[in-house]
Amino acid sequence: MRNLLQFIYRYHFFLLFVLLFTLAMVLNASRQHYKQAFIWHSANTFSATLFQVRANLASYFHLRHVNQRLLEENAKLLDRLEENFVVAEDTTRIYYDSLSQRRYTYTHADIIQNSVTRRNNHITLNKGRDHGVLPDMGVITPYGVVGVVKAVSSNFSLVNSLLHSETMVSVKIEKNGHIGSLQWNGENYRIVEMAYIPPHVELEEGDTVVTSGFSTIFPENIPVGEIIDWKIRRGETFYTAKVKLHLDFNNLAHVYIVKNLMQEEQEELENHASPDI
Repeated sequence: MRNLLQFIYRYHFFLLFVLLFTLAMVLNASRQHYKQAFIWHSANTFSATLFQVRANLASYFHLRHVNQRLLEENAKLLDRLEENFVVAEDTTRIYYDSLSQRRYTYTHADIIQNSVTRRNNHITLNKGRDHGVLPDMGVITPYGVVGVVKAVSSNFSLVNSLLHSETMVSVKIEKNGHIGSLQWNGENYRIVEMAYIPPHVELEEGDTVVTSGFSTIFPENIPVGEIIDWKIRRGETFYTAKVKLHLDFNNLAHVYIVKNLMQEEQEELENHASPDI
């Protein structure tokens, strides 16, 4: 024991140095491990952020493709609506069955020009004759009537908007089936007028107005808007109702072009009718 104490006393500076050096090495090793862990964690975080940014950018640029696919799928769903078929045989109707004959088809299109501030507003679509579009086809969205195709080129269509003095649409009040004629008065682009409502018809604010199906252009029950006011004008015997459109024409991007497969046959027959009938 005495020899040990003498050894420690004689070399205590050296032993202290070794102790401190060892402690320093241990601390340094621990610190290096922390640095490595910190760097590794930071690198992973940065990489993950970059990957997320890249994924977000890819998703953004992929939206157009996804949107086009959704429009095509919506067009297919519209094709399956019951209003698109007429019963070919006098028998029980089965939804979308072989006894029904197709009457309407739908083609989606993008709006590339639109106006709402003029008396006669037009809309330009990116589909034309090469896509099967012809004049006098209806244009709609799931929220309402958009207008009627006026002219076509190979790849574009010019549409007379519902906000056009020449556009008139046959409509009806959904709850009772009474029909009238819908037309814009050139004022508020969210308000149109439904004319020729018989005075005995009971109207209420909020009554829903839909297409009647009596024209060769639009299928039945396409939503239009709701009645907000009505009156009998001086010198007239019918109500004229103000209808607030479901559709915001100032916020349109995509539409569906309606093709009536029986339009030509119906118009040819009606043109043979005498004006007195």
